[in-house]
Amino acid sequence: MKKLLYIGIIVAVVALFGFILSKNKAQNEAETAVVAQKNSSVAVKTETIKTENLSTDFIANGTFAPFQELNFAAEKSGKVTQILVKEGDRVSVGQTLAVIRGDVANVEAQAAKASYQTALNDFNRFESAYKTGGVTKQQLDQAKIALINAESRLQQANISVGDTRLKAPISGIINKKYIEVGSMLTSMPATEMFEIVNTSKLKLNVTVNENQVSTLKTGNKVKVTSSVYPDKQFDGKITFVAAKADASLNFVVEVEIANNPSGDLKAGMYGTAHFESNDKQKAAIRIVPRVAFVGSVSNNEVFVIKDNTAKLTKIVSGRIFGDKVEVLDGLNDGDVVVTSGQINLTDGAKVEIVK
Repeated sequence: MKKLLYIGIIVAVVALFGFILSKNKAQNEAETAVVAQKNSSVAVKTETIKTENLSTDFIANGTFAPFQELNFAAEKSGKVTQILVKEGDRVSVGQTLAVIRGDVANVEAQAAKASYQTALNDFNRFESAYKTGGVTKQQLDQAKIALINAESRLQQANISVGDTRLKAPISGIINKKYIEVGSMLTSMPATEMFEIVNTSKLKLNVTVNENQVSTLKTGNKVKVTSSVYPDKQFDGKITFVAAKADASLNFVVEVEIANNPSGDLKAGMYGTAHFESNDKQKAAIRIVPRVAFVGSVSNNEVFVIKDNTAKLTKIVSGRIFGDKVEVLDGLNDGDVVVTSGQINLTDGAKVEIVK
């Protein structure tokens, strides 16, 4: 009898555990479904497009390029016997960078000098004899032609001797050295020897739109900053304004910057040109936060929220005002754009706006 009672109690306990597990499973599935439903929406932050009164000063970004850059290649064939500079050295125009073997050139120059001296002596003797009637005018002219030819050969020989000393065609810094002592140089094809860059001044090429370019003139002063030196300002001036827009309907503007004596600015660094407007009055401008752009400002794409759905929208951007960008087309006041969370979005994705 007791055995049957124990069996009944065990069956009841097992049944109770089964009921509890079943109930918990149903609850977990329900909670999972709720979470899945919530997770189907991407959490984003947004801002509303509006028109603001802003100063018409604007900035444009670009990359610093050297004022001069040259890959110095060999013009003559020969074996390198000396290299007088190393990478990082500052050189001046006309400074000898390397020397190539010049035995043959020196011998030819000596022979040319001897021939020239002989021709000069002959001409002087014929000229004196002509005055006394000892030679004809034709013989004197032939002696003069021989002298001219000898002088030309001597000049060419001296140039060849000079070519054995490879001299810097521009001032700058030896950025790369491609040759070593013993290297064989060829002129066809020309052997690259040095890369020389002049960063005493630099060029910053930026692009601006049609509204901005109308206010810019060659010679205008521009303040320039670098992301590496945010607390330093460099003086620049506009040296070129494109007469024709590129495929994106933007115009290239070149700004020349004088580097400081310590050469802080390097070619390849990012720079920002600060263009000040002559009109200091504020203007009503429709703006979009810079952080709303997908990728970068140049992509001209933002996500616009409609009915809790993200719509990838192509816009036309204008001037950049710090963390704000002018909207020329594609957005209206009141439109809601995503400012955070774009990395998780695709066109048509559901969103949940968070504060």
